[in-house]
Amino acid sequence: MDHPRARTLLTVLLLTALTAVLVPAVREEGYFADPARLTWWYAATWTLFGAAAWSLRRVPERYVVPLVLAGALAVCTAGLSGPPLTSTDSFRYAWDGRVQAAGISPYDHAPADPALRALRDEWLFPRGAAACAGPDRVTVEPGVCTRINRPGVHTVYPPVAEGWFGLVHALSPAGVRHKALQTGGALLALAVTGALLLVQRRRGARLRTAAYWAWCPAVAVEAVNNAHVDVLAVLLSVAALGVVVRRRRLGGALFGLAIAAKLLPAVLLPGALAGVRRWRDAAALLLPAAAVVGLAYLPYVLVSRATVFGYLGGYAEEEGYEDPGAGGRYALLRLVLPDSWSVPAVAVGMLAVTAYVWRRGDPRQPWSAALLVTGTAFLLMTPGYSWYALLLIALVALDGRAEWLGVAVAGAAAYVSVRALGGATIPVAYGLAGAAVLVGWALRRRAAARGGRGVRPGPPPHAPRSGPIQPIQPMWNGSP
Repeated sequence: MDHPRARTLLTVLLLTALTAVLVPAVREEGYFADPARLTWWYAATWTLFGAAAWSLRRVPERYVVPLVLAGALAVCTAGLSGPPLTSTDSFRYAWDGRVQAAGISPYDHAPADPALRALRDEWLFPRGAAACAGPDRVTVEPGVCTRINRPGVHTVYPPVAEGWFGLVHALSPAGVRHKALQTGGALLALAVTGALLLVQRRRGARLRTAAYWAWCPAVAVEAVNNAHVDVLAVLLSVAALGVVVRRRRLGGALFGLAIAAKLLPAVLLPGALAGVRRWRDAAALLLPAAAVVGLAYLPYVLVSRATVFGYLGGYAEEEGYEDPGAGGRYALLRLVLPDSWSVPAVAVGMLAVTAYVWRRGDPRQPWSAALLVTGTAFLLMTPGYSWYALLLIALVALDGRAEWLGVAVAGAAAYVSVRALGGATIPVAYGLAGAAVLVGWALRRRAAARGGRGVRPGPPPHAPRSGPIQPIQPMWNGSP
């Protein structure tokens, strides 16, 4: 299919097929009952996504943005087609929003606390043996259960996330239940697509890489269907990376908001500091970020009787980050090192990659360095929750190195497929993802050598397709 219309039609057909498969995939109730079946649905969606993104490479430029936006809308709509099926986190979000609306700090009481009985309803706290049947229900009192996971512990979410939960609750009609947060997730996911297109257009880069986010199955499943608050952190992170090159104080403030939404975006800071050489230049970014995080926590500190860090420490211990021998964390390192060496090895590895991007990173492309640091952290720590990869997917959309999407696939396998295929799934999936990254690096290095260019952590910026070429000033060469 060499004709432009034929190539465009093929992309439309692949997008249609992707949407058609996503709908039953997000409605598949096999996470507990038949994870193997759900794995096949996931494999089908990722295959169609890869084919559609590949097909878009040959579509005429004038059709790219309409296709990206139409595909984004279709993917988000597919995510809205059923209730959350592979995660119960959004039920905690809804509860935290309800608690705040009652004038109570979400950090002061666990959901199972009898002091909050007056806020319970039949949706979040079903009653009776029939309503409480199923693996996703937790008993809190005789005859009463809840959809909320870990109902005996305080919330783990930072203040910007809590503000989002409160806002969604305030704007939601009565009885809307899970649809409010899902709709909010869809709007945020579409806003990320718009932000990616805007950033890429302003820097004169290829707009079609935005499809890596807009059409990604993980967006439909995790950002929309499961309504994970990570999508809010992703939007703030993309905005921060988009402005930090020219307005580093504003970028630092946006990074602070992103960190106060999900903590994980803190891993982007080394990338944002790529090429920095003076302490006052670094301070121009880091101080606003720290100030915003502190200011976001302050209202909750003032009104809360308990710690605002909630279950954060217990969560880290539960997930095996403090005990390297537990769970599937550090799976690749544990193949070659004693378990007790895993945490020090992660520290050394992250210091090494941070030093590399600081010395060799391009300050005009902080997203490239951020992708390298973030992707390395995922490969070293092998997280078991697939929604963490939403941040990585957005970085891939900014940078263009599609081979890093394998890490997101590995995250989905670690969360779903491990139930059907066993514990070896995690090291195999992340090992294949790491191999894909190395192959991509080798191919790019060979292409760069043939083209007579040096190798950087990310691709060089593309010139605008029309109008005079504007020079890009490095971010860190001068004082603020």
